[in-house]
Parts: sequence; structure tokens; C-alpha cells
Amino acid sequence: MDAWMFWILLAVLLGAGEVMTLSFFLAPFALGALLGAAAELAGAGSIVAIIVFLVSSALLFGFLRPVARRHMRMPAQLRTGTDALVGVTAVTTARIDAHSGSVKLEGEVWTARPYDGEEIIESGRRVQVIEIRGATALVSEM
Repeated sequence: MDAWMFWILLAVLLGAGEVMTLSFFLAPFALGALLGAAAELAGAGSIVAIIVFLVSSALLFGFLRPVARRHMRMPAQLRTGTDALVGVTAVTTARIDAHSGSVKLEGEVWTARPYDGEEIIESGRRVQVIEIRGATALVSEM
């Protein structure tokens, strides 16, 4: 087996490992292995390919991993859709119990249930949205 094929195989294995873990830990090493394969194909030799792999992997890991971690920890003000409604204050428009209820949330009327299934919240009370399940807001009295 040619040396460049080893690097390609290593890159594929590391890429598959990255897809399985989704931690953005193995991706820089997979890219480094591809650069090692490129060095081998260019005729640089195995020692140079190993150095290219190590240096490029370290640089990519040092640069790309912090960027990926910042993107994984999205601040609350940047959340969209129903995720943006979690933590928002709403006002009950009808009595909320385990079977029925509604709240006015961000100008819209939503079906609501108590987050604690046995809680009863009277109409006109301020509540906090704990979770959104489908089209139902799970709320708790403030």
C-alpha cells in the first residue's frame, strides 16, 4: 500500500469518528491527514508528511476548535423559533391545569399546561415558560 493511501484511510477514519461524536475534536486531525497525503503525493517523503500532519493538525485544532465551541454555546438572545420563548414571561388568559389552559406569549395565545403536572394557575397570573412541547407552553407561576 502506498503511503498516501494510508493518509487518506486515516483521514476517512478520523472523519467517520468525527461524524459519530459531533464534538469537533477529530475533524482537525482528519484535515491534517489529508494534508499529509498531499505531502506524500507531492513526493516530500514520509518524515515530511508526518511533520505536515502534526503541525497542520495542531494549528487547525488550536484555531478551529475554539470557534466551534463558541458556536455550540449559542447565547439566549440569539436563539430562534420556540427555543427563543423559553424563559419568557407570559400572562395566563384562562385557568391552567393538567388538562386545559392558555397564555398570552409574545402577543400570541398559546395552549399551556403546568410544568409541574399538578399545579393549578388562575387566569391573569404571570408565569414563566419553562419548555415548549409542540404547540404547548409548559409554564410555572412566578
